[in-house]
Amino acid sequence: MNNRSQTSMKTLKAEVKNGRLVLDEPTSLPKGTVLELSLAEPEDELDPEERAALHQALAESWESARAGRLRPVDELLEDLRSK
Repeated sequence: MNNRSQTSMKTLKAEVKNGRLVLDEPTSLPKGTVLELSLAEPEDELDPEERAALHQALAESWESARAGRLRPVDELLEDLRSK
């Protein structure tokens, strides 16, 4: 069962200890929750202000999608190519 529409995006930090991922903070995720993980790059080119702007844009985009305000990708790409 896919519960993506019922959850909000949140970043969780974890580290590997004895071959296991250990969260650095408590979580209220129910037992059996499956997570998709991606490795964070140790360094990137964003400064703190740019990172904050990115996180704000992602949060707004996620809320827009949850509210049903979506666009087909082919329409979006066509608009971008025409500029």
